[in-house]
Amino acid sequence: MPEIATGNTTVYNALQLEKELDNADKSLLILTLMGFALSGKKTDNTVVLSDGYTEKRKPNGKGMSGKSGTSLGFMGFLHSFLQGKSILQSLWFNLLTQEDIVAIGLYPKGLGIAPWEAMPQGEVCPIAQQLQQSLMGRLIPVSRFCLLSDNGLHYSEGIAHPDYKAGVVDPSVAVDFTKKVPKLIWVDAERRPWRFLTALLSFMEANSGSFQCYHLSLGLLRARQKAPKIGIWSGGIRVSSNAGEQYCSGSDDFVESTVFIESNDLGEPWYHQLKLEMAELDQLAKIIYGSTKSFFADLGIHDAKQAANASNLFWQLTERQFQNLLNVCEDSDKTNILRKTFAKFAHKAYDDQCPKDTARQLDAWAKNQPNLSKYLKNTYQPKEVQT
Repeated sequence: MPEIATGNTTVYNALQLEKELDNADKSLLILTLMGFALSGKKTDNTVVLSDGYTEKRKPNGKGMSGKSGTSLGFMGFLHSFLQGKSILQSLWFNLLTQEDIVAIGLYPKGLGIAPWEAMPQGEVCPIAQQLQQSLMGRLIPVSRFCLLSDNGLHYSEGIAHPDYKAGVVDPSVAVDFTKKVPKLIWVDAERRPWRFLTALLSFMEANSGSFQCYHLSLGLLRARQKAPKIGIWSGGIRVSSNAGEQYCSGSDDFVESTVFIESNDLGEPWYHQLKLEMAELDQLAKIIYGSTKSFFADLGIHDAKQAANASNLFWQLTERQFQNLLNVCEDSDKTNILRKTFAKFAHKAYDDQCPKDTARQLDAWAKNQPNLSKYLKNTYQPKEVQT
């Protein structure tokens, strides 16, 4: 439970206090630990269930630090799922067929059996080895062997699944296997998941050779045939690591976002326009950052904090209109109208961080105004010539 303060961690609010768990909370905790367990010394790896298994103990018999959960990774994987108008439809969107599992090629044992139907007896027992190579074993990875007692929860490292460097990921994680070392999309607490949408949907571009999220690429083919509108949910938790210990620092957090796409819009032309607009928004954020930084430099202040704040504010304002951008990506006239709105957000972010109360401030403010003429060049309507 990464939000609970432990050890000598400073407690800031009641949410960080340890609390009594009822049976439902305990069940949820056990289920969460299976994939999202934090690495570190809280894992009692002196407990070994498979005879001769040496991956959890040091030569002197002491337990090693536990590895992070398969669904969490080193910094926190960004997971993405399709969302329908009901729970049943969402499940159907994200189910993988037997043919899909074979085509993915990451799970040699296919679908496999759910762990609760045949629980492993140790870290490398025959059932554990089956779970390591099946989809069901990956979805519920049993990363920890747990013992609930009156005094709390005692756990040891469970089944060691292959990680992304070994070429295996959850089907909800976006990965680029074309690199020498596979590249993933990690959670960024300062960057909301919707800003990764073009990377998550890069499979729409022919011969892109980029990120692949199997729940999205395979599920969209099915969903677009039955649903006029499809949601994409992305989220995850960002964690820090130090000497093998994982924790949530002050800058870490859980992030999520949901966007909806019209099924009729899906395709390479729509994706290309979205990619273009997102690239332009990225450039706007850089212009705001540079203008704000230059403003304070003219005042003799060389701290980039205000520039980062201006850029972050721009993205927060942009998020309000991002769904509208997705809805009109097929219409260049409507995207040009939205560009004017995004330009207003850029100026608002600059004005919010750059005061103009004194003569010196006003001079610096006017000198470093963001130049958005290139971004807005297609939004100007030619004036009618009067005869």
